[in-house]
Amino acid sequence: TPQLYLQLVRDGNDPSTGTHFYHTFTGPAIYDSKDKFQKFEFKDIGDQTKIIKSDDGWLAMVQHYFVSAWLPHPDKGPREFYLRKLEPNLYATGVMLPLPTLAPGARTVQTDTLYVGPEIESQLQGLAPGFELVKDYGWVTIIAKPLFWVLEQIHAVLRNWGWSIIALTVLLKLLFFPLTAASYRSMARMKAVAPRLNALRERHKNDQAAMNAAMVEMYRKEKINPLGGCLPIVIQIPVFIALYWVLLSSVELRGAPWLGWIHDLSAKDPYYILPAIMTATSFLQVKLNPTPPDPMQARLMWIMPAAFSVMFFFFPAGLVLYWLTNNLISIAQQWFINKKMGVPEFSDPK
Repeated sequence: TPQLYLQLVRDGNDPSTGTHFYHTFTGPAIYDSKDKFQKFEFKDIGDQTKIIKSDDGWLAMVQHYFVSAWLPHPDKGPREFYLRKLEPNLYATGVMLPLPTLAPGARTVQTDTLYVGPEIESQLQGLAPGFELVKDYGWVTIIAKPLFWVLEQIHAVLRNWGWSIIALTVLLKLLFFPLTAASYRSMARMKAVAPRLNALRERHKNDQAAMNAAMVEMYRKEKINPLGGCLPIVIQIPVFIALYWVLLSSVELRGAPWLGWIHDLSAKDPYYILPAIMTATSFLQVKLNPTPPDPMQARLMWIMPAAFSVMFFFFPAGLVLYWLTNNLISIAQQWFINKKMGVPEFSDPK
């Protein structure tokens, strides 16, 4: 039986757009209606050819921002996908499709689509079932896709991806303000009783059980839940992780300027101005939070922002802009609630 072979080959090197501080997928991917979208790491492709039999689907080589893909026609019909290692650091993915047997002198035409280009969702949708999934948001896809749609609508009005990122971040912070306010009120109450907690700790420094009992009793009388500030924040985490992946994965930010010295939101800030400001806001946030009674935890509160901020010096400017905007709005919200509840504005490092 005659067969048509469609194949893509590439080396196993990551593209130059990534750094050691964040990773995007590079490698082959296969989609069919049975197993949906599957990614394969180069390191998992051995010397033995891997065969995947299917009745539909397509294959691709994916990297950050760009994709090459064979989209066979018709969409339905038996086919065999394969993955193989051709030589050290060189890999192939392909598909074999049966062709009709021709009578002597007969002719036939087989038309298939080769897509090589950016991962722009509006271009990918409709070319083949599930083809838009090559722009991979991982486990937050269900949240990330609507977020990107909203970001696109904002950009249609503002015509600048930097200002669109800021506008979307402000919109999300306003949407989650009731949850954020509940968290900050809980932290404000904890901050208000911090001097009494320190006094209890000093009084019972040689009796851990007595100190814990006294703290629980004080929390009960003051109607404070020590974990009350965590739950509202935890609920928001998937949304902000999804926005992180939207900004990291969107080729639309490649070469997109914001203002002044930021000429490419997909590249790091050339003068490290945004990461430096973001680092300062991270420490300011720590000062607004209640100081834990445990000295080790108190020191850790100051160490973590320092370690975390180092990564942002190498992140794309669009991501840093999002995080900086988020920090500034959080500081304003927390300062307002602390002021309203009459608690001290800043904590001193211990």
